Amino acid sequence: MSLAIPSSPEWQLDPGQAITDPAWRHVLAPILAQTQQVNLIQWINQRAAQGTRIYPPARAVFRALNDTSVEQVKVVILGQDPYHGPGQAQGLSFSVPRGTAIPPSLRNMLKELSTDTAFTAPQDGDLTVWAYQGVLLLNAVLTVEQGQANAHQGKGWEAITDAVIEHINRSRENVVFMLWGSYAQRKGQKIDRQRHCVLTAPHPSPLSAYRGWFGSGHFSKANAYLRATGQTPIDWQL
Repeated sequence: MSLAIPSSPEWQLDPGQAITDPAWRHVLAPILAQTQQVNLIQWINQRAAQGTRIYPPARAVFRALNDTSVEQVKVVILGQDPYHGPGQAQGLSFSVPRGTAIPPSLRNMLKELSTDTAFTAPQDGDLTVWAYQGVLLLNAVLTVEQGQANAHQGKGWEAITDAVIEHINRSRENVVFMLWGSYAQRKGQKIDRQRHCVLTAPHPSPLSAYRGWFGSGHFSKANAYLRATGQTPIDWQL
């Protein structure tokens, strides 16, 4: 006898409700109304209803935007897609909830922070305090399936997050963009380098961190730029 796959009715995404920040809701309303994005949301909700485990929780899919409003953005740290292990993804790129083991890329980020700044490495990898200070922790793709990295790549999220980046590029000035690895650098290639500060380095993954991530000094460089442009620097301590 075969066992039926349990459904996940609790995971249902409605962008109109999930985006609680009014400014971001206004920015993204036109693109979310397009056919590809409507189909994307319907497809993900269908996958969840069929029993596929989707991360992060539906309420946290747009958390990066809800935690860091348009006018608050000082720094953008661009990730690829959410963590695909249980209990890891929380809607903020690279961040994991308190009490969760720190993934390798985030561990390397914190290691670089400890050598680049007056930073004491914490026991947890929750980066929420950065988001509240104006660090937009944005993944290029906002959902993933359990155990399947990049499962939702190429489905339509990229157009939405491209719109987020373009809006910041066009409407704000003197934002620091941290682009780590070739994927993030391709996604950020249209950012106006005269209007903003763009910092590039290899990805902090263990596969590439020793090719130039360590020693890149991005966190101190970001704060130096913020100070030079009359902005309050980020307190990176967690």
